Amino acid sequence: MIALKSLVAYKNRPALVAETGDKIGICLPGGEILRVREKDIEMIHPGPCGTEVLEPEELSGDVRGAWELLEGSSVPLRELAELVYGEDTAKTAWAAYGLLQDGLYFSGTIAAISARKSGEVEAEEQKRQGKQREVREREAFLERLRAGDLDLPGDSRFLQDVEALAYGRTGKCRTLKDLGRPETLPEAHRLLLEKGVWTPRVNPYPARFGVTAGSAQAPLPPPPEEDRRDLTGLAAFAIDNSWSDDPDDALSLEGDTLWVHVADPAAALFPGSPPDLEARDRGTTLYLPEGSIRMITEEALPAYALGIAPVSPALSFKITLDAQGTILDTETIPSLVRVTRLTYEEADALAGEGAPLAGLFALADRNRKRRAQAGAVFIRFPEVHIRVSEEEVSIEPIQPYRSSDLVRECMLLAGEGAAWWALQRRLPFPYISQEPGDLPGSPLPGLAGAYQLRRCMRPRILSVRPASHWSLGLDRYTQVTSPLRRYTDLLAHQQIRGFLREGTAESDAILGEDELLLRLAAADAAAQANLHAERTSRTHWIMVYLSDKRDSSWEGVVLEKRGNRGLVLIPALGLETPVSLKGGEELNEVVLLTLKSVRIPEAEANFITEGSAGTKTEG
Repeated sequence: MIALKSLVAYKNRPALVAETGDKIGICLPGGEILRVREKDIEMIHPGPCGTEVLEPEELSGDVRGAWELLEGSSVPLRELAELVYGEDTAKTAWAAYGLLQDGLYFSGTIAAISARKSGEVEAEEQKRQGKQREVREREAFLERLRAGDLDLPGDSRFLQDVEALAYGRTGKCRTLKDLGRPETLPEAHRLLLEKGVWTPRVNPYPARFGVTAGSAQAPLPPPPEEDRRDLTGLAAFAIDNSWSDDPDDALSLEGDTLWVHVADPAAALFPGSPPDLEARDRGTTLYLPEGSIRMITEEALPAYALGIAPVSPALSFKITLDAQGTILDTETIPSLVRVTRLTYEEADALAGEGAPLAGLFALADRNRKRRAQAGAVFIRFPEVHIRVSEEEVSIEPIQPYRSSDLVRECMLLAGEGAAWWALQRRLPFPYISQEPGDLPGSPLPGLAGAYQLRRCMRPRILSVRPASHWSLGLDRYTQVTSPLRRYTDLLAHQQIRGFLREGTAESDAILGEDELLLRLAAADAAAQANLHAERTSRTHWIMVYLSDKRDSSWEGVVLEKRGNRGLVLIPALGLETPVSLKGGEELNEVVLLTLKSVRIPEAEANFITEGSAGTKTEG
């Protein structure tokens, strides 16, 4: 029976019993009265006690002596109070209860308190001393951090939470909280830059989008020995940018037949194998200004990329066209090809009448016209190549070579032909489609018009059901020309290879539609993350490039206007950025801009408009 004015513990707080009955009335420090169940409280001292016991005092006593005396036995709380403090009063009982709750020397219940073993006490003491030392060291670190006098690299361990937030691995940061600063990604990035822990050359964006650091590691077997058609007698050209180092497609023309030769990793990379799973999880090769993070191991390139070895294995798409450029037939053929690698600049020089690429240029022009008649939408924006070396960040405009359009048209023909080939054979296959966009009634000219069209584009649809691709002007479409760079292309190649081996779409070697959809979804999610990582990384490096160019002058093209705010494209940077306008600018007008500030953590540059350059772009 609990008596009035007894001292009890309620949620580790002292309380006086003020009322008894079915429920116990207790008085807490500060005078608060609660009615609680008897099982919710613990008896500390029978009293009678006054309210002074609700304000515990720190008492001195022989704690270690009592601990040593209790070795191997147990006592109730009142006896522990007598052993430690020499008497059993309400205050000494509460202090003894505190020793039990502290848990360093004693454990058990109020009715039976025993001494902990010496080894346990020693381990606990060391643990507590370590925590206290950590608290002191952290307080000293925070003082150094506020004073801007970090001891690096020793202080780096205290900044791990800041880096974790800056990389997007967590949403909390104790250090920023202790400093009274917002727990945001830009703020973490800013702190690391301010204190010299990071330099501006640290790019956190791939990690923020969950991109695996480094290229794929799962080894890819060499191409197997198999029957391949010898096409080394055909002139085959791999045309790409001068900085490309993983060519995976090449072109040949034989009369009215277009040959598109494609790297053939699916000859050895089977569904469900380690390199296949790793490629699927990556989705695409990620091309960053600082380097490439490859979907397939780097060591596989010499064996599978086209034109690196004198003769390359390929999966060749033989596309027969009529006089208007319509596809009459498509064949898929494992082959051997001898590839000549050309840059776009070199290919453009071979476009004249009678030159090696004249026929391919004519074919590409014909296909572009065919697609235009089918309603294809053509959007061209200025592009730049961003390169990061140990010495500098450089940004160079990409020239709009004719051969770039040539390659694009031939790749589209290969995708269109492959889609028809798979459909005719009822082969489960990854198709790409797009629903019509909502085009404006009066489309704008120039770059503002291109921007307007881009905003009308609907996202592509990956499916096992073929459908039209609106902006390409194609009834059926897929992508098959980059199996070293895109997993969806590799997946298409695996299905083609399975059919060629088995001769039927019903084979167990061919993935069914449900499994195909699962792989497409996984790969597309990874590909979308890579796309975001690539775009944000490019913006980051543009900010780094601009960071020492305050008050520099630039030309921008007005893409959009909303009141006194506008969106401009700076072609020399490939950067679209909002600005305040003077008021009289028109769409497509070239305006003069001055760079006033750069905020690398926010990936933002502030430009002010100085006036019009007096010209308009034609697009």
